[in-house]
Amino acid sequence: MHEWLEALILGIVQGLTEFLPVSSSGHLEIAKYILGDDSLGQQSLLMTITLHAATALATIVVYKKDVKKLAKGTMQRQRPEIAYAIKIILSMIPAVLIGLLLEKEIEGLFDRNMTLVASMLVVTGIILLLSELLNRGSRPLTNADALLIGVAQAIAIMPGISRSGATIGVALLLGKNKSEAARFSFLMVIPLIFGKMIKEIIDGDFTHVNMNVLPLIVGFLAAFFTGWLACKWIISIVRNSKLRYFAIYCFVVAMLLWIL
Repeated sequence: MHEWLEALILGIVQGLTEFLPVSSSGHLEIAKYILGDDSLGQQSLLMTITLHAATALATIVVYKKDVKKLAKGTMQRQRPEIAYAIKIILSMIPAVLIGLLLEKEIEGLFDRNMTLVASMLVVTGIILLLSELLNRGSRPLTNADALLIGVAQAIAIMPGISRSGATIGVALLLGKNKSEAARFSFLMVIPLIFGKMIKEIIDGDFTHVNMNVLPLIVGFLAAFFTGWLACKWIISIVRNSKLRYFAIYCFVVAMLLWIL
């Protein structure tokens, strides 16, 4: 299969599954397995980071008013925006620590390990079910809540655990408003993704990676446009309490992976 076509497929998969609570990393590993993609290590990681950058940009577009208000308010030292920015920073801490301390081990997880992906999809499904069954309140977001949601984001580094599913699910279990749970889940990942990209560029990890630019561009565009659509869709899904359908989907995919 041509590299650009493979990148197109991976981009569409990333764009849809980054926001839908079914694990983008898990589905990317499944797609690579089906496509027979042998690009492990740096090449695979480069494509993964490119696709995540595209969905981060899609998030900024969907939440442009919130991003603009947050940035402007923080620069003007407005208390509500500063408080919210602090919560986002707190949510980043667990993932940053795990990323720095276990970087090589994390890379090794993206090795088309279908047994691991299947097991983690089951975990995602359980989180989604519990969050829909047990969410009853509408408590304000606290710093402690932000840190706990950040722990969920850090755990979601595992392929098969949905980042959006884990963070939105934990926010709902903590009694957050459904719209706020989705909003915080998507805003908190933006600085983390771009920070990861900057670190990789500074470290020069991809200086000697032999990979064509065209597949990266195709994958980026595919992930951006599908991600933009999926982000708007998931906001409606969370509001209407339909996460259980995605839990069932995760269980079915996990079962198929175990069988096949």
